Amino acid sequence: MDGEPGGPDPSLHQLRLLLVLAEELHFGRAARRLYISQPAFSRQIRRLEEQVGVVLLERSTRRVQLTAAGEALLPRIRALVGAADELREAVRTQARAVAGRVVLGCYITALPVITALAERLRGHHPDLEVVLREVDFVEQTAALLDGRVDAVLAYAPMPPGIQTLPLATEGQVVCLREGHPLAGRASVTLAELAGLPVIGSSPGVARVWRDFWAVDPRPDGTPVTYTGHGATTFEAGISAVVQGHGIRFVSASCRELFPRPGIRYVDVPDAPVCTAVLAWSSARRDTPEVAALRRVVGGMVGTGGSDPNPRWWHTGHTESKGD
Repeated sequence: MDGEPGGPDPSLHQLRLLLVLAEELHFGRAARRLYISQPAFSRQIRRLEEQVGVVLLERSTRRVQLTAAGEALLPRIRALVGAADELREAVRTQARAVAGRVVLGCYITALPVITALAERLRGHHPDLEVVLREVDFVEQTAALLDGRVDAVLAYAPMPPGIQTLPLATEGQVVCLREGHPLAGRASVTLAELAGLPVIGSSPGVARVWRDFWAVDPRPDGTPVTYTGHGATTFEAGISAVVQGHGIRFVSASCRELFPRPGIRYVDVPDAPVCTAVLAWSSARRDTPEVAALRRVVGGMVGTGGSDPNPRWWHTGHTESKGD
């Protein structure tokens, strides 16, 4: 094949095909790798050679190999495709730029993770105003569904209509009043806690959330007895425990995050593990604000992490699986 190129500039698609073929040196394997038919693959490579006016490959019934011209052009082709990929990513990043206002809820906004997340969000989206809002256990779902907040950092499970991104998993502990016969133990079982009332929650708290955090029913099917309290916050529940009214299940990280006089946190190895999540309304999943939060949180922690005492809640970061 001699002479000047016989058509328009080659497409990036054709150049990508050539790069794969240069790795496989086999039309069938290259075509299968890219999920296209071998005849279509071969036609694209032929067309590429016609367009550049140079024979790039030597073909035989046994093998395929690059010609000297193909070998010489390969680094430039690879660089061109790489530059195109970088440009595409730059365009995507620019398209993801968000301006406006995002409201992020949490039951305690002073948590280190909240500060770290807000700083990271501002770093990625300097034109985005980040507003932190404390929400109680009723508002953490109600405020999502009515749009008062864009997302919350909370613990699963969440009721229908709310989607979540898992951040970290950990065990549960039980809060016992200091002086309780079980308070000095390193761990207790659910069977040993049977019959002890759980501090009651407000009727506005999502039932699925309340049941999980009371381990109701217990593994043997026994329903839980609740006190008459209508707690909506962490502090209200802990205060009732200190006064000796009942017990409360919380995440293991509370032992370090919220030490309180008058209570003891005791491990409950047979209680279900709990999962910290970023949560948002299903109806608002793809809004710019929620999409920005999901990307930033995913970059901070990845997903599906498991740690009995996750550092993420303390420091605001862990090893990332990608940014």
